[in-house]
Amino acid sequence: MIGGGVIGLSVAWRAAAAGHDVTVVDPAPGRGASWVAGGMLAPVTEAWPGEEAGLHLGEESLRRWPSFAAELTADGGDPGLSMAGTVVAALDRGDADQLGVLAEYLASVGRAVESVTGRQLRALEPGVNAVRALLVPGDLAVDNRKLLRALHAAGVRRGVKFVDDEATGIEPGRVRTLAGEVPCDVVVIAAGARSGRLHPALAVRPLKGEILRLRARRTSLPPPSRTVRAVVEGRPVYLVPRADGELVLGATQYEAGFDETVSARGVRELLEGAERIFPSIDEYELVECAAGLRAASADTVPFVGELGDGLFAATGHHRNGLLMAPVTADAIVALLDGTAPPPHVEAANPHRLGEK
Repeated sequence: MIGGGVIGLSVAWRAAAAGHDVTVVDPAPGRGASWVAGGMLAPVTEAWPGEEAGLHLGEESLRRWPSFAAELTADGGDPGLSMAGTVVAALDRGDADQLGVLAEYLASVGRAVESVTGRQLRALEPGVNAVRALLVPGDLAVDNRKLLRALHAAGVRRGVKFVDDEATGIEPGRVRTLAGEVPCDVVVIAAGARSGRLHPALAVRPLKGEILRLRARRTSLPPPSRTVRAVVEGRPVYLVPRADGELVLGATQYEAGFDETVSARGVRELLEGAERIFPSIDEYELVECAAGLRAASADTVPFVGELGDGLFAATGHHRNGLLMAPVTADAIVALLDGTAPPPHVEAANPHRLGEK
C-alpha cells in the first residue's frame, strides 16, 4: 500500500481484516490532506448536474458509513461520526436562485431535501444568516483526525506494518523508496495528489485547499449543530462543528502545484466568508491554520480498480476522500479476493481517461 491517508489506511485496515498481509509505505501516515480535511460526508450537497457518477458512488459509500464507523470503533476507536445533517444556506436572492436549481436537480434524481426560510433556519440554528436554506439530513460529517487515529490503531491491531518512507517507484515484486525497497506481491496506489508520479494512467493533479480551526468563547454563540455550507461571492464556504466545541472552516481551492503553505489571502477569504454566514465567528478563538492538497481527477470521479500487473488504484477522490473511504476500501478488498466490487465502482475505472 502506497499512501497512508484516509484512503490508504481504510484499505489497509479492511484488507488486513480480510486476511491479507499489508504494509503501508508513507513518510507520515495519517497526515497529508486527510489531516486538514473538513470531514463532510456530503454526496447530495456536493452534487451538480453532469456529476451523477460521483453522486451515485458517494451515496453508495455513505450507506456504508454507519457500519464502517461501528466496526472501526470496535477495532481502533470512535471516528466521531455525526448524524446531525447539513444546511445549504443562501445569503441573498441570487444565491437562493442557485439553491432552487440544486433542489430541482436533486428532486429529478430522487433525492429529497427540505427548503426553509431564513427565519425558520434561525430557529433551528441561531446565528446563521440566510434568506433561504436547504436542510439535507442525510449528508453527515466525521471528525477527520479521530478517524485517522482510529484507522491507524485498527490497522496496527490487525497486523498492518508501516514503513515511514516515501515511495519513489514501482517494479515487479517491490516498491522503491528513498531508503531502499519494500518487497510485495500486489501494490495499491493511494498516494493522493502524488499518485500521478507513480503510474501514467493516474491523471491526478493537486488542488490546494486551506482550512481554519476555531473555538467558541464563553461570550460567543456556540457553533451550529449541523454542517453549514454556502457560496459567498462565488467561493464555497463550509463550517463543520466538532463534538469538542471546535469549528472547522474551509475551504479555499486553487491551482498551486505542490505548495502547502497557508496564504494570508486564503485566511482572509475564509474569515470574511464565514462572517457573512455566521457573524458570531468574529468572537471565536483562532486555533489553527493549515493547507492540504486534494487529489483531483479531470472528471471529479476517483480512480478505483485494477491497473494491471499486480497494480491497483485507490486515488483521485478530490473533495470526497473521507466520504468514499468505505466504498473504496470494500472495492479494493473485493478485487484482491476476486469477488464483485460494490455497485457504481465501475464508473471509477482507472483506465477510463486513457494514459497521460
